[in-house]
Amino acid sequence: MVTADTGNRLRIPADKLRRRCRPEELPWETTAQVTPLQDFIGQERAVRAMEFGLAMNAPGYNIYVAGPPGTGKSTYTQEVLTRRAARGTAPDDWCILYNFTNPDRPLAISLPPGRGQIFKRDMEELIGDLRTAIPKVFEGADYEQNKQAVLHELESQVQEALEHLRQDALQSGFAMKQGPTGFIFAPLKDGRRMSQEEFDALAPEERREIENRARMLQQKLDDMVNNGRFLEKKARERIQALEKEIAGLAIGPLVERLQEKYRDFPRVVRFLGEVAEDVTRNLDHFKTQESAPAQTPFGFPVETTDIFHRYQVNLFVNNGDTRGMPVVVENNPHYYNLFGKIEYRSFMGSLSTDFTMIKAGAIHRANGGYLVLQARDVLADPIVWDKLKKSLKNSQAVVENIGEHFRLIPTATLKPEPIPLNVKVVLIGSHYLYHLLHALDEDYQKFFKVKVDFDTEMPRTPENLEHYAAFVSSVCRRENLKHFDRSGLAELIEYGSRLAANQNKLSTRFNEVVEIIYEAAAWADMEASTNVSAPHVRRAIEERVYRSNRLEEKIQEMMVQGKILVDTAGAVVGQVNALSVLDVGDYSFGRPSRITAKTFMGQEGVVNIERETRMSGSLHTKGVLTLAGFLGSRFAQDKPLRLSARITFEQLYEGVDGDSASSAELYALLSALAELPVNQGLAVTGSVNQHGQIQPIGGVNEKIEGFFAVCRARGLTGEQGVIIPAQNLDNLMLKPEVVEAVEQNLFHIYAVKSIEEGIELLTGIPAGEKQLGGHYPEGTVFHLVDKKLRQYAEGLSSFGQQENKKEDGEQCSACGT
Repeated sequence: MVTADTGNRLRIPADKLRRRCRPEELPWETTAQVTPLQDFIGQERAVRAMEFGLAMNAPGYNIYVAGPPGTGKSTYTQEVLTRRAARGTAPDDWCILYNFTNPDRPLAISLPPGRGQIFKRDMEELIGDLRTAIPKVFEGADYEQNKQAVLHELESQVQEALEHLRQDALQSGFAMKQGPTGFIFAPLKDGRRMSQEEFDALAPEERREIENRARMLQQKLDDMVNNGRFLEKKARERIQALEKEIAGLAIGPLVERLQEKYRDFPRVVRFLGEVAEDVTRNLDHFKTQESAPAQTPFGFPVETTDIFHRYQVNLFVNNGDTRGMPVVVENNPHYYNLFGKIEYRSFMGSLSTDFTMIKAGAIHRANGGYLVLQARDVLADPIVWDKLKKSLKNSQAVVENIGEHFRLIPTATLKPEPIPLNVKVVLIGSHYLYHLLHALDEDYQKFFKVKVDFDTEMPRTPENLEHYAAFVSSVCRRENLKHFDRSGLAELIEYGSRLAANQNKLSTRFNEVVEIIYEAAAWADMEASTNVSAPHVRRAIEERVYRSNRLEEKIQEMMVQGKILVDTAGAVVGQVNALSVLDVGDYSFGRPSRITAKTFMGQEGVVNIERETRMSGSLHTKGVLTLAGFLGSRFAQDKPLRLSARITFEQLYEGVDGDSASSAELYALLSALAELPVNQGLAVTGSVNQHGQIQPIGGVNEKIEGFFAVCRARGLTGEQGVIIPAQNLDNLMLKPEVVEAVEQNLFHIYAVKSIEEGIELLTGIPAGEKQLGGHYPEGTVFHLVDKKLRQYAEGLSSFGQQENKKEDGEQCSACGT
C-alpha cells in the first residue's frame, strides 16, 4: 500500500539505524595499552560547580549534588572531597570536661589535633598519681604527729575547763559527777552527797539558795560545752588546714606541671586549677586507696559516684589520626548518628548519666571539613532535616537527646556547651528532591546555594572515546579482569550510545556500563578467551536482557497466538498499530497496541474512552484533545465541526499516559472518516500538535524492537515497518538483528514530519493540500474526510429542521389550527 516514491523518500537507510564504532576510531589493540582513567569524565558542568562550591567559604554555600542513580555522583563526590581535604589541615580535637561551677553544663574545650588524646592520658596519669600520692602523705608520721598535737591541745583545754568547773562546784558546795546523760551537780553536806530526804528537810530559803547555785553551775557547764564545741570546730579547721597544706605539697607539683604544659590554653589551665581546688575540698575520698561498695540496710548495692570520674576527659572528637580535613560520609543519618547523643546507664531501675557519656555525631566528626549525606535518607526524618538547618543557621553543633523535644514534663539532664560549627554539607540526591526542596522549603535556598548537576550523557567525541577506553582499562586493572580488545571496546561504546539513546552521545550511567564489563569478562573467562571481544559483550547484553524479559516474551507469545489482537498484515479501516513502552523496573520494552476509532453523526466531538473510564493520564488526555484542534483547523473553516467519535486502546487494562500515541489516534480517526483502510503491517509512534506536525518521543528503540519482534515471530513479509518522528533519527541505536532485517529489505523504518506524510504511508493515498477555494483535491484522504464531515454537518442540520417541523405540526394539531 505504500507508494514507491513516498516510501523511498521517507525510508531510513540501514546505516542510519545504528551508529557503529569504526576500528579506526580506536587506535589500541586492547585496553591494556590504555592509561587508566584518573579523573572524572563527562560531567564538566558538575565538575565546575563542585570546584566553585568547595572554594566558597561564605555562609550558606553548601552543596546539593543532583542527578539520576548510576551517574557516579556519589563516587565523584567522595573522590573530589578526599583530594581537596588532603590539601587542608586537620581541625582541632574537642574534649568534654566536668563543669565544677555548673555540673549540668559540661564544658567543651578545643585542642590542636592529637593533643586531645595526650590531654586525656595526662589527666588519667594525674588521677592515678593523686590516688597514690595523697594517701601516702596522710599515712606519714608528720601528718599524724601534727594532727595528734592539735587533738591533744584540744583535749587539754577541755580537761582544764572541766577541772576549773569542778573546783568551782566544790567551792559552791556541789560535787560534779558524770552521769549517763552528761554532767550533774549534787549538793554536799559535811563533805558527802546530800540525800533527797536531807534536801527536802531543809528550810525553803536554803533549798532556793542551793537551787540558785546549781543553776549558776549549770550555766557555767553550758558555757563550757559551747566553748568546747567552738574549740572543736577550731581544731577541725586547723586539721583541715593542715590536711590542705599537706595535700597541697602532693597536689601542687602535679597540677602545676600540667598547667605549665598547657599554658597556651587558658581554659585548660583554669580547669586544672579547679581540679586542684576540688581535690582539696574532697580529701576524704583520697585518704584511702580502696573503699567497700555502699549497701542498703537490706544488703542491696547502692550506686555511688566515683569522685575521680569528674576529673576524666571525654575525648569527644579525636582528629589525631586525621590527615587533612575530615570527610565524613554518614550512610545512616538518623538523629543520634548525625547529631550525637547523651547516653544513660541503668541501675536498679533508675537511669543516670554524666559528661563522659556524651557521644559525638557525624556533624561533630566532620566539623572543620566535609559532611556527605544522602538527601533521601535525611528527608526521611523531618526532625533530622530541621535540626540540620538549625545547626547550619546558628553555626553551632549542640548535643541534645531527641526526647527533649517531646516530653510533656521537662526532666533533669545535661546540656553540653555548644561547639562552634564550620562544616561544608554535601547532599546527594535526585533532581526531583532538589526541585521539591527548592519549591517547598523556604530555608533550603539559604543553606544550599550550589547545585552540582550530573547529566546522564556526554558527547560522543574522539576525546570522550579515549576517556571511555581509559575507564574500561581502569576497571579491568582494578578488578583484575581480562582486558577488552578493539572489537569488544567498540561494542561497549555502542552500548553506551544505546543507553544514552542517542547516536551522538555516550551514557554516563557508569554503574550499568561497569556491570556489562563484569559480565562480558565473565563470559570471556568461561570461553577461556585471551581478551574480551565483541561476541562476549553482545552475549553479556543478551543474557542480561534474557534474565529480565519474561513478561515481554509472554506478551509477544499472546500476540502471536492471537490472544492479544495486533495485526501485522492486511488493511483495516479505523485501526492503527500504536507503540508504547512498558517499564517493569529493571527492564523496559516496547509493546504494540491496537488503536481503533469509530465516527458517527453527532455533536459530542472526539471522546477518549480511556479518559471516560479514568484509565487515561493527563498527558494522554491532552494528546487526544489536540486532535479536535487539528480537525477544526483543517476541516471546519467553512462549516461547523459536527461529529461524534470514539477512540480507544484495545485490550488495555493497566491504563495509559503520555502523548506519543496521539499521531496514531489521529491516523485512526482520519481513516474512519475517510473510510480508507490502514496498512496493518506498519506501526506508528509520535505525538502531534494542532498544526499536524509530528513531534519526537522517547523510547523509540524499544518501540521499534517491540513491533519487530512480533513481526519476526509471525514472519517478515518485507511490507512491515515502523513510522517514527523525523526528529528521533539521531536516537536510533537499534539491535543488530533489526538493522540486518532492514538491510535485507524485510523490515522498514520511516521518518515523517507531518500527518500528511504519515497518512500517505499508511493508506497509500496522498493526504491532499487545500486549494484556493478551501477544498481538497478529489482522490485524496483529506477530500474524503472533508466530504464526510460536511455530510455530518448537513445531516445534523437537516435532521434538526425535520424535527422542528414535526414538533410544529404536532403543536398545530393540538391547538386546532
